[in-house]
Amino acid sequence: MDPDRARELVAAERARIERLLARRAHVDGDELSEDAAGPGTDVYQDDFDSSLGDALRNELETVERAEARLEAGTYGYSIASGKPIPDERLEAIPTAELTVAEERERLR
Repeated sequence: MDPDRARELVAAERARIERLLARRAHVDGDELSEDAAGPGTDVYQDDFDSSLGDALRNELETVERAEARLEAGTYGYSIASGKPIPDERLEAIPTAELTVAEERERLR
């Protein structure tokens, strides 16, 4: 993949995640305290929100690893095997670290 296109994709992914994190921070700052929220407070929603924040922070870490691979010249190659990751996969998932076959194997 063209390095400029790769940087563009990874930067867009970073911007997307940072927007979502900022939106979460804004919502968290505007919420009422648990005592003020009253009997309608949903502890399940709190758990979900916490999990979502963790997932977004994990996604941001994958962006940082992709940025490091771009700088090192290893972006677009599997971190497991060194095989090239197809451009189509990187277009869809700019932070992909494995080929589709390796990802499937990892998920088994």
